[in-house]
Amino acid sequence: MNSSEFEIATDGACRGNPGPGGWAAIIRDQDGERELYGSDPDTTNNRMELLALIHALRTLPESSSVRVKSDSQYLIKGCTEWISSWKRRGWRTTDKKPVKNQDLWQELSQLMELHSLEWQWVRGHSGDPDNERADALANLAIDQLEG
Repeated sequence: MNSSEFEIATDGACRGNPGPGGWAAIIRDQDGERELYGSDPDTTNNRMELLALIHALRTLPESSSVRVKSDSQYLIKGCTEWISSWKRRGWRTTDKKPVKNQDLWQELSQLMELHSLEWQWVRGHSGDPDNERADALANLAIDQLEG
């Protein structure tokens, strides 16, 4: 890994949907790794999945090469398959409804333009160490929120 290469593992969690939620990202580079996590008292799991990646990408220098690992099909398919169509249609779905979580998708779209991204889907809760750790951090964020 060189100074512009990063691996990011993300996860989001929610207790109730909507309900209190947490997000987490583990960012690994040539110097080691760091953990980011946070919470929201009233949110959805999908918003937490998006926020995990948004917060991670905000910390990286422009033009980074990034490998993203996530268990969220919503996040990965949204970023790799759906987002370009949403943008062309003015952030509307094929049935002309506004895209859910449009505010986060728009921010994520801007951040994605700054980097070269590669995607890796992992099955959630299947023993992948990064995914398990990100899940634990997202749940820790909810625990801290709830006191």
